[in-house]
Amino acid sequence: MTDTAQPAGKTSSFGFRDVDAKEKVRMVRGVFDSVASNYDLMNDLMSAGVHRLWKDAAAAKLNPRPGETILDVAGGTGDMARRYAKMARAAQERRGGADASVIVLDYNAEMIMAGVEKGGEPEMSWSVGDAMALPLPDASVDAYSISFGIRNVADIPQALAEARRVLKPGGRFLCLEFSRPTASAIRKAYDAWSFHAIPRIGGWVAGDRDSYQYLVESIRRFPDQTTFKSMIEAAGFSRVTVTNLSGGVAAIHHGWAI
Repeated sequence: MTDTAQPAGKTSSFGFRDVDAKEKVRMVRGVFDSVASNYDLMNDLMSAGVHRLWKDAAAAKLNPRPGETILDVAGGTGDMARRYAKMARAAQERRGGADASVIVLDYNAEMIMAGVEKGGEPEMSWSVGDAMALPLPDASVDAYSISFGIRNVADIPQALAEARRVLKPGGRFLCLEFSRPTASAIRKAYDAWSFHAIPRIGGWVAGDRDSYQYLVESIRRFPDQTTFKSMIEAAGFSRVTVTNLSGGVAAIHHGWAI
């Protein structure tokens, strides 16, 4: 989860509603304060348990290497960062090199605390920070990733611009996000599951139907694969590719800071 304050009068989507961007910051923070202790359950519900395979595929696409500085934005409880750290260490054991540095950054302190409690890897560090005003200098990281977080920011183009700013020349951008199923049958089945089952189960198991309702709606408001690819290119990335997962229920967008 990641977001930031925006100028008064600017609107952003909160589920199926358009709200003032500054209000979205407060509302999204409330959602993730609520679900932080059940974050793994949330991902299981949203993906029917398949998110682990999606994350493995995204980590393989990023291809962490020894000595790299990797920034995992909206890093939550550190699921992706743990993968990056382990993969970079395995590569280091094979061919040598310096330790990687994997920075987990999330706007929500409750999420960071939940991640710290789960434990990390030696290469990992934790930070509370803003996707649209990253607390890092220009051209300071080798790879940037954001998984299931970009749809929660108040200004997606600004977050993409910040990603481009902090990446070194030749740096890699990766976004894993729920997307638009490519087949109508899959789309109808996932809509039925997400709109009818997920909020209800969230209410039963986590006692928070409204937060899960927002999360489902936020997926539907997120741009489709082609539109989001164009947004990444507009932010200055090159050779942007899209890899659909589970028929487009999720997608990996990957690009280069060239």
